[in-house]
Amino acid sequence: MTLQSIRDRYDLIVIGGGITGAGILREAVRMGLDALMLEKKDFAWGTSSRSSKLVHGGLRYLKEGRLHLTYESVTQRQRLLAEAPGLVEELGFLVPIYDGIGPGRNALAAGLTLYDLMARHRYHQYYDCSAFSCMVPRLNTDGLSGGYRFMDAQVDDARLVQRLINEAIGNGGAALNYTGVSEILRDDAGNVSGVVAEDTETGERCNISTLCVINATGSWAETLHASPEAGLHLRPLRGSHLMIPAWRLPLFQAVTLMHPDDGRPLFIIPWEGALMLGTTDIDHGSDISGDIVTSREEADYMITCLEAYFPAAEISLKDCISSFAGIRPVLSKGEKDPSKESREHVVWRKQGLVTVTGGKMTTFRTLAADALKAASRHLPANARLRTEEPAFQPVPALPSCGKSLSASQMRRLYGRYGMRARSIIDTANSKDLEFIPGTFTLWAELPVLAKTEQIRHLSDLLLRRVRIGLLAPEGGREHLDRIQTLCESGLDWDSDRWKIERKMYTEHWEHAHRVPQ
Repeated sequence: MTLQSIRDRYDLIVIGGGITGAGILREAVRMGLDALMLEKKDFAWGTSSRSSKLVHGGLRYLKEGRLHLTYESVTQRQRLLAEAPGLVEELGFLVPIYDGIGPGRNALAAGLTLYDLMARHRYHQYYDCSAFSCMVPRLNTDGLSGGYRFMDAQVDDARLVQRLINEAIGNGGAALNYTGVSEILRDDAGNVSGVVAEDTETGERCNISTLCVINATGSWAETLHASPEAGLHLRPLRGSHLMIPAWRLPLFQAVTLMHPDDGRPLFIIPWEGALMLGTTDIDHGSDISGDIVTSREEADYMITCLEAYFPAAEISLKDCISSFAGIRPVLSKGEKDPSKESREHVVWRKQGLVTVTGGKMTTFRTLAADALKAASRHLPANARLRTEEPAFQPVPALPSCGKSLSASQMRRLYGRYGMRARSIIDTANSKDLEFIPGTFTLWAELPVLAKTEQIRHLSDLLLRRVRIGLLAPEGGREHLDRIQTLCESGLDWDSDRWKIERKMYTEHWEHAHRVPQ
């Protein structure tokens, strides 16, 4: 899909190709609207591929009294678990209780009971010191009195975005990456009449007419629409993570850790065949235009926490595979502690330009619905929200593929790709139905994604369509020859272009994802 292939008029144009923009596009298409989404970089390039990979209710919001946000998040979590098996999956969380550190047993019991009441299912359970330490090998037991287990969920965030986009396109929508909006056009009365779309790499431009524009650019929202509320502005907060080989610590559930220096909660989570340690929560500063990178101070901060709880494991930065960092679109009225800022979202409206920002990945359908409600006065009268329908096109009962794939592998493929999983399976030979070392990704996924998911650069494929760049040592550099062989037929690149792309990917990984040392 290119600028030349799209029409010159749409009912709705969505700016921003992260989870919020993708959610709006999917709901708009479900409403019967002619909708186009434009993303100036790659789909899910920003926060939506750099999150903590959690679909969660936000247990800490209960402590802050934000019951509505927690209830909405828990409700959406439960829906996504039911509607996206294989993509959104349950994840057990273990919370150790130490004498004099963090919330005590009674406070946690009260919070977890309310959490479960919102989900209409009892998940939490208390374990004494002996039983709890058996569930968390190598955990420091000095002062440990026991702990709780409760349930949340996890996701591949970039695949969540891409599946929404794919299904929107499959049902008549349109989406372009590497295409920004250089200007929002208005008529003589000041109402939105269209946009100037520009390919950010070739400079090609075209005017596209529309009834309404929704600005879903997250932390970049105020570049298109200044906050209408005095004193309320976006505060970019950076959250960084470290990826650790799974063999370094035998964990099969997430563990919540209270940092010994400041009492902030961190976690270590099994994800995609590795362990993810995070997250920080600090002011990023004003420049959010380039790559968001984990600092050495953040890396040390995270490792210090891990050492306090798992001293016998002796894990250091030298053991880590990669790092990644993103910024959260948090709305702020002052200089609160970053971890105490609200994760609520807002909707602003001005003569056909609707802006939605803030919020959480878990509640993307709520953000999409609120934005479309605000845009409704500019849209065709017969367009009706259908949020009662499943977020994704239901996948039929998983058939036997006749190849060497387990039920869990089939579930994973259909979760990530929907009905497109069938083409991955059907076109694969047996040697490509094997895991890429250190990941849960099959070699067979790569050629299909290269051909069908608007890949402009190698980093699009390896960091967002699949997550090899975060999970394999050195970003998967040792596999680049095989990756090139598999993907050559799907990408229109000659040998010189492949050399350039491999060099660009390696340099980008060194800059943005190598662990600070």
